Amino acid sequence: MQFNHYGGEAALLAADLANAESPFTPERTEALLIARGIVRHALSASGTAAVEVWSRRLAPCFGPQELEVRRDRVNALLADAASRPYITTHDGHGPHLHYADPALGSVAHIKAATAAGLAYVVCFASHTRLGRCARAGCGRAFVDTSRNGRRVYCSVRCANNDAVARHRRR
Repeated sequence: MQFNHYGGEAALLAADLANAESPFTPERTEALLIARGIVRHALSASGTAAVEVWSRRLAPCFGPQELEVRRDRVNALLADAASRPYITTHDGHGPHLHYADPALGSVAHIKAATAAGLAYVVCFASHTRLGRCARAGCGRAFVDTSRNGRRVYCSVRCANNDAVARHRRR
């Protein structure tokens, strides 16, 4: 499955934030952002706290749920992000969308990008691609980027651990 920068990376960032351990620190939060190529400037302590609150809002969007429930949750995030998309052509790239005015700061950008990324997955892939790991005791959020859209584990490691556990039970 192919994603664009805002749809794919932003949805993956939403999963990373939903999985991040509390309390958030500026350094760990910044590392998550850099890994997804979303933000290039540092977060203050208050900005980090705001991202942590936002991550708790992102978390319920993952896992098995009816389309209507997921739609309503993502719509609430979109409304609270209050972004206004616009087309830009910076850094030698062709025209592409930005979901928040850079003047609004990092937190507004993170909110707008992650809400739009989840909406992108729900609308253009499938709402079932926002999952939770099926391995007992894990439950990490993930975005299913597989070709067939049937992923049930957050990682190959969890899939292998679950397979080993099933084998040992037999």
